[in-house]
Amino acid sequence: MPRRDDVKKVLIIGSGPIVIGQACEFDYSGTQACKALRKLGYSIVLVNSNPATIMTDPSMADRTYIEPLNVETLEQIIAAERPDALLPNLGGQTGLNLSSELARRGVLDRYGVRVIGVNLDAIKRGEDRETFKETMTRLGVDMPRSEIATSLEEAWAVLERIGLPVVIRPAYTMGGTGGGFAYNREEFEAIVTRGLSASLVHQVLVEESVLGWEELELEVVRDAKGKKITVCFIENVDAMGVHTGDSFCTAPMLTISREVQDRLQKYAYDIVDAIEVIGGTNVQFAHDPKTGRIVVIEINPRTSRSSALASKATGFPIALVSAMLASGVTLDEIPYWRDGTLDRYTPSGDYVVVKFARWAFEKFKGVQDRLGTQMRAVGEAMSIGKTYKEAFQKAIRSLEIGRYGLGFARDFHERSLDSLMELLVEPSSERQFVLYEALRKGADVQALFERTHIKPWFLQQMKELVELEEEVLAYAGRLPPDELLVRAKRDGFADRYLAQILHVSEESVRARRTALGVVEAWDAVPVSGVDGAAYYYSTYNGQDRVPVSSARKIMVLGGGPNRIGQGIEFDYCCVHAAFALRDLGYESIMVNCNPETVSTDYDTSDKLYFEPLTVEDVLAIYEKEKPEGVVVQFGGQTPLNLAAQLAAAGVKIIGTSPETIDEAEDRERFKALMERLGIPQPRSGMAHDLSEALTVASAIGYPLIVRPSYVLGGRAMEVVHDESMLREYMAKAVDVSPERPILIDEFLRSAIETEADAIADGTDAFVPAVMEHIELAGVHSGDSACVIPPVSIPRKHVETIEEYTRRIAVEMGVVGLMNIQYAIMDDTVYILEANPRASRTVPLVSKVCNIPMAQLATRAMLGARLGELGVRSRPVPHFGVKEAVFPFNMFPEVDPLLGPEMRSTGEVLGMADSYGLAYFKAQEAANAPLPLEGTVLITVAERDRAGLAEVARGFAANGFSILATEGTARFLAERGIEAGAILKMHQGRPNIGDAIKNGEIQLVVNTPAGRQSVSDDSYIRKAAIKYKVPYITTVAAALAAVRGIAAARQGRGGVKSLQDYHADLA
Repeated sequence: MPRRDDVKKVLIIGSGPIVIGQACEFDYSGTQACKALRKLGYSIVLVNSNPATIMTDPSMADRTYIEPLNVETLEQIIAAERPDALLPNLGGQTGLNLSSELARRGVLDRYGVRVIGVNLDAIKRGEDRETFKETMTRLGVDMPRSEIATSLEEAWAVLERIGLPVVIRPAYTMGGTGGGFAYNREEFEAIVTRGLSASLVHQVLVEESVLGWEELELEVVRDAKGKKITVCFIENVDAMGVHTGDSFCTAPMLTISREVQDRLQKYAYDIVDAIEVIGGTNVQFAHDPKTGRIVVIEINPRTSRSSALASKATGFPIALVSAMLASGVTLDEIPYWRDGTLDRYTPSGDYVVVKFARWAFEKFKGVQDRLGTQMRAVGEAMSIGKTYKEAFQKAIRSLEIGRYGLGFARDFHERSLDSLMELLVEPSSERQFVLYEALRKGADVQALFERTHIKPWFLQQMKELVELEEEVLAYAGRLPPDELLVRAKRDGFADRYLAQILHVSEESVRARRTALGVVEAWDAVPVSGVDGAAYYYSTYNGQDRVPVSSARKIMVLGGGPNRIGQGIEFDYCCVHAAFALRDLGYESIMVNCNPETVSTDYDTSDKLYFEPLTVEDVLAIYEKEKPEGVVVQFGGQTPLNLAAQLAAAGVKIIGTSPETIDEAEDRERFKALMERLGIPQPRSGMAHDLSEALTVASAIGYPLIVRPSYVLGGRAMEVVHDESMLREYMAKAVDVSPERPILIDEFLRSAIETEADAIADGTDAFVPAVMEHIELAGVHSGDSACVIPPVSIPRKHVETIEEYTRRIAVEMGVVGLMNIQYAIMDDTVYILEANPRASRTVPLVSKVCNIPMAQLATRAMLGARLGELGVRSRPVPHFGVKEAVFPFNMFPEVDPLLGPEMRSTGEVLGMADSYGLAYFKAQEAANAPLPLEGTVLITVAERDRAGLAEVARGFAANGFSILATEGTARFLAERGIEAGAILKMHQGRPNIGDAIKNGEIQLVVNTPAGRQSVSDDSYIRKAAIKYKVPYITTVAAALAAVRGIAAARQGRGGVKSLQDYHADLA
């Protein structure tokens, strides 16, 4: 069937900000869809609220709307653009839910918009728990015994029939949001209540527990003719009970019989036929190896996190093919490298893929490191090797958690076997590392299987690694015999890990194995659905089959797995670098190991190496390809941390030199430079131990801001108010970076923070924009809302910031990008820090100001002068407000306070012609819409009350009733502002908690009163999250909210595409 001609314009809904359970895999799938459909001649209208993605670049779609993802906004866009069709299954759960809601409310019928790719009844059959169950019963596909409940009372009745333990699964959610295992009645009540709240339709499934069964996934593609293929068979190494997003998994299935795989495929095909999906579907099964029973757990009638993994594992671009199939093209019309056309596709490849998740438990004080049915991971790495052992070890060193192998993590090797077995009772992010040490201590494979439900085959593979490591350890202090070194390399042991456990240098390990001819060989993963494409992986277990060209080449190092502090913004920069290199006539070589991203798409660069970002792996590629240089400044801290070692090994670093990078990171050198330039800095010092820290603190005075050097995302950064806090910090901070001192700075309380990005060519620098942070000093820049252009900074300070930025960039010899953070206090601009690399604000500035920063920086790094690039300052007539998005709903035990350590997972952008409306739209896009009427609760600590009267008057002027706690009410009354009194939790009933639960409060403004109050009043903020009441924890943000509400009450205005905003720029 040829492409359909009754459709000219297609609407694609993106997935919004990066959150746990819905990350940048949807940027990847949405970008692929845009490329596929535009190539077929369709006009694309894209809607997404996330500024950090490649997808929302104006070049990706014909019309791009960075707007809040809700029905009201989408109806306005549909009315303005009049698309013929909607493709709903490429924007994750968000896109699917919104498409269903647009249909339910009659919007699609009203404007004549057809749904392509998956019909709406299919969404219901896949997503609605009741309908899905009916469909499976009709097909004769077994499911765990289960019943639907729409209230806690109904759930109790179901429990009586099924019995504990049970699993609770909310409908229309992603990442297992709100769900979980319940082993007792108290847990059951808590999880059901949470699940009903999380579900779009207030519905949960109470399901028989299949804990400990094998968890198996199939990625299936179906076309309009009903032809079906299985793209990938995925085996979760962690058994049922751990969410697939957290589970360690392999492709292909390594321990599952052909007979079971055939049964799974038959069931999956029956299901997708019944659901009538066109495109990709993920089907999850549980298999009981004791009885042979197979049950279907759930399906996702859309591209998913697993489909991104399956795409990268097999070379089959599921989103690209799904978009083509939605247009009416069929599998027998799409090329396949092996057998002609895709209708003949079968999974193949003589390699093993391992996916391993990355978590951020250390960012959330009070959270238990425990894995269950609700996803907790913030990112993942994927590795490819010829054997399971090789791929597994590559996955571990791809995680960038300071571990290059499985052994000697934390203190596990010092613990007794009994203690280790105790740690294995419940799954955690450390489980594989604990297993490794348990095996070293002599644990029995069968006993470990019974404790963890991880199959003996995987445990036996690990045991063999432990045994080989023990042989190596016998030669501590010197290199092992050649034969042993060869075996270790073939089983995936990294040079750096061998050096660490043997107490020798990494260089000596590399030199010896190179002399033995033990070097990485390379093989290809051919890409299906297109002609002549492939990407590459290394192995110590094969022949080199990858040719190299004689073209001029540049290598770009990616950012590795997503994590808090280093996310999709850096991938955005890497992708733009690859595009720019191609335009300049270079062969671009990308190195990355993140399966979720656009940088690891087969056609982003000329050559993709799917490899860990370590010195060993990058050097091997460099020596093979012999590029003219390597770009390290776009992938965040990951490649920067490699720069010095790569340069020492003879690698040419393109752009800013490693020496300059070190000058910016070395506090003493940077301080001396600022003094030479006459640029003010907060008073500061460094300490290697507690006594030094106390000496520095007494010289500067409290409060202080303390942090380790060479980290990203404010890792372990804290505001310290007194000596006891400093002692506590020093006791735990030494773990973060033992070779580096602790940095101690004067904390500029109530300062306005700003930042500026620059593009520099070594002799000149251009500052596209100055951003003003909405939260005051003390909140990490990644967590603070910010606005372009600034709204309250005097012009003279903006000019000072621009001048300082230019001077610093030129003095340091920066070539490429630089980000500098400032604070303004007492009419003085202070510099806080300078980062000679891409920052997370690059996509934001690029989109608000229409300046392709990463592309221009790449050209500057290759020798272009700013004068040649045609850059110039232009006034920005509109406002862009970035707001951070947090995972506090996934961590209900955490107090959602903002501080100097970054905790947001993603961001949104609100754009409008006024600051107030842009701020309002940003809150709406962050899923924390500000109310336009009702009651606001104000309870603010004494030290935060500057500006509070203005906030309260603003709410009153907008028609809000005000409730306040005793101290705040008295403060407001003294200023003539009327506020009703409300009790704190410990003062009696009814209190704040009751009012929030009863829906009597529409907005919470609450700042903690200090150390005592952080525990004392956290219940207010936690209750606001639980009952979905918008909450604000700083007076500065409350002031912005007042302006936003006032603007929105005057009228929301229409929607406006990014292309139209850019056309307004002079």
